[in-house]
Amino acid sequence: MSVKAILVADGERHLRQALFTALTRLGHAVEVTENGRDALDKFQAGRFDLVVCDLATPIVDGLGVLKAVKRRTPNLPVVIMTAHGSVEAAVEAMREGAHDFLLKPFPAGVIEEAVNRALAAAPHPPPAAPPAAQEREPAERPLLTRNPRMIKLLELARAVAASPSTVLLQGESGTGKELLARFIHRHSPRADGPFVAVNCASLPESLLESELFGHEKGAFTGAVARKQGKFELADGGAILLDEVSEMDISLQAKLLRVLQEGEIDRVGGKEPQKIDVRVIATTNRRLPDWVAAGRFRADLYYRLNVIPFYLPALKDRLDDLPLLADHFRLKYARLNNKNVEGLSAAALETLAAHDWPGNIRELENTVARGVLLTAGPLVEPGDLCLDEAGFLAALERQLPGGVQSAAAAAPAVSDPAPTPGSLMTIEEMERRLIGQALNETEGNRTHAARILGISVRTLRNKLAEYRVSA
Repeated sequence: MSVKAILVADGERHLRQALFTALTRLGHAVEVTENGRDALDKFQAGRFDLVVCDLATPIVDGLGVLKAVKRRTPNLPVVIMTAHGSVEAAVEAMREGAHDFLLKPFPAGVIEEAVNRALAAAPHPPPAAPPAAQEREPAERPLLTRNPRMIKLLELARAVAASPSTVLLQGESGTGKELLARFIHRHSPRADGPFVAVNCASLPESLLESELFGHEKGAFTGAVARKQGKFELADGGAILLDEVSEMDISLQAKLLRVLQEGEIDRVGGKEPQKIDVRVIATTNRRLPDWVAAGRFRADLYYRLNVIPFYLPALKDRLDDLPLLADHFRLKYARLNNKNVEGLSAAALETLAAHDWPGNIRELENTVARGVLLTAGPLVEPGDLCLDEAGFLAALERQLPGGVQSAAAAAPAVSDPAPTPGSLMTIEEMERRLIGQALNETEGNRTHAARILGISVRTLRNKLAEYRVSA
């Protein structure tokens, strides 16, 4: 099932949190609010696939929310909950168009089944979604958590999203900083505007200025036409400055002026251009240390650090590991058209014992590799290959005769691929896995190497050895 946007309204804080946890565990994007008035405001500002509302929500009750929702979108399913059920209340809710009526308290399984029924019965959305819906995180990358610290962080992110203030997201590489940036934008009044991401570490300083601020025709050799920069493209929306700490010190001064004056100067331009852009910056560095070392401007740091967030490392939220691992298992089982039912208890123990220096990104690559290598219905510890030696050992396990006998019968690179069920050499197995990884990553060698658990240099050598083109 693709990710759906669900709006939950309930006056009880503990129940809101429980519903948020249960529904995000299903892979959906969930917004929660404590009263009916806020629920209707959110409903008017965004696009939702389902509304779950308590009958006794403050300010505007559940029936009021139900009627308002049905007036605007008659086919949108609404599930009503109540702790004081009566036949009359149930009849009135159903008469007004409620899809389901649940009596509290109920176990998580009841709300999950009710949500699945309501979403299955809802009509298919039109092919062309509005801009706000297109900015929602794709099904493959929802923000999933049951960790109390992360749940609190998401609640704070929703609260500050309404502000135009600059946000600084800090945390180790792979902790999901860009996902949180998109989450903040999607919950902001600018959600219908563009969201433009720039990786400040991936572009040389000579190109980054033109990329950020644009240039005029003839500004430098090769500037054959005027080009809009990322800030102009993000006008009316938000710009993500990913790894802002990697920006050259001379360019930091120009960024500071943009933040202070709300205008940019194109390279080679004569007049500044006014812009209205919310800035969200990320870094995996400790910026105070870089300020002290003279590698980052103190005034820019204070200008960026208006609303700081610190994302925890995966090792500090291991209660999320089974949830995230199963999400990635399902994603890569579908991508590879494999019937992989889950991860074994031993595999989950292996994951929990790992230190995860690469955080969630490393976990995703590890599970993707496990799905690719497993020969059974469950991913086992040996399939995870948490180092390069483990990767080669996994290949050996998949060869009936082992490495020795397989190597003796190694065919030339030009030999045709083996038929299903025939013996494969370790070279052939490597070659096929490399091909799968490159296909899945659309030829991106860096990403393919991560999935395979080897270095880019090793992958490059393998491609040369097998004369594989990519």
